[in-house]
Amino acid sequence: MIFRARHFEFVFPGPALVMGIVNVTPDSFFDGGRYLAPDAAVKHALELAAQGADILDVGGDSSRPGTQPAGEAEELARVIPVIKALAAQTKLPISIDTTKPAVARAALAAGASIVNDVAAHRRQDALWRVVAEFHAGYICMHAQGDPAAMPAAASYQNVVAEVGRFFLDRLEQIGFAGVPAEQVVFDPGIGFGKTLEHNLQLLAGLPGLVGLDRPLLLGVSRKSFIGRLLGTPLAERLPASLACASLAIAAGVQLIRVHDVAETVQAVRMTEAVMALRE
Repeated sequence: MIFRARHFEFVFPGPALVMGIVNVTPDSFFDGGRYLAPDAAVKHALELAAQGADILDVGGDSSRPGTQPAGEAEELARVIPVIKALAAQTKLPISIDTTKPAVARAALAAGASIVNDVAAHRRQDALWRVVAEFHAGYICMHAQGDPAAMPAAASYQNVVAEVGRFFLDRLEQIGFAGVPAEQVVFDPGIGFGKTLEHNLQLLAGLPGLVGLDRPLLLGVSRKSFIGRLLGTPLAERLPASLACASLAIAAGVQLIRVHDVAETVQAVRMTEAVMALRE
């Protein structure tokens, strides 16, 4: 299985990729705006690269529930200087975490290679056509409803089966817009329109989603469902995040999106070493 993102090509089975999160926002749930200034964001991203990140995911519009979305101009002002600087200083693929076609276009023109889209449930194809134009990688994330209202309205008969059907439907729709399957990665969207029970069911059902013949990305890093399950505050959720990452690797997940890169790289490589002896 191949994942292509502009001039990058990743072949699976192979070592899982660790995606380091670079939040260029004033209200990130994890870093609280520490990297809003471009220089601070670039420095942080390069530190993640040094810790072993395979991809750097730059976002300028928080998707945390209840937040006010950034306007297009504001998002562009946050992320484009960071992407330009990173493209000049690292050979790692850069992902732009956005739902806006204009931001995706500008980010790809500035040196990004992947679009990470939390609004893949949309029906309009403008963003997908930008992805097709640049031959970019595309991360297709499942969400139910608007982030501002989640997870209060979450409702599923079978969350794993419904997320799987969503992926296959999106793959067809994205293909109509000119994006071939080899440029697409699926993300089940842990925490996006899911209750605690839904999130746990998706983690347990990862092998079924891995079987859809596209790489699967998992993003659980320090998310609130961990706190709801274990009663742990944000600062104490790393062990549970690493447990989820290891479970995901054991299930066959190919990409892990995290805040804590160094610790996750260790957990992923250890899990891979053990799993290799089971094959």
